[in-house]
Amino acid sequence: MGRPCYCYIVECADGTYYTGWTVDPERRLATHNKGRGARYTRMRLPVKLVYVEEQPDRKSAMKREIQIKKMDRERKSRLIVKSEKQKDQEVVNSENENPEEI
Repeated sequence: MGRPCYCYIVECADGTYYTGWTVDPERRLATHNKGRGARYTRMRLPVKLVYVEEQPDRKSAMKREIQIKKMDRERKSRLIVKSEKQKDQEVVNSENENPEEI
């Protein structure tokens, strides 16, 4: 099996979403914000990473990218919100497991 890849959504300065895939989300975000990313994002800088989903390999990431690109804006927004809620819950669970580290 290949190394993990990631499907991601960035929110552009004009409020639109751009979806892509990468092996390194933070590096890809920096590339977009330097104006060397996708043509779509170059004219809509800066962009903010709002969603990342790990996939087991490149093929899976590319398939998921296509699925997300077919979603309407409302559905993408729900996906982003759901992901943020899961991250918040993981933080709460982590704090409850290790209260002395807070």
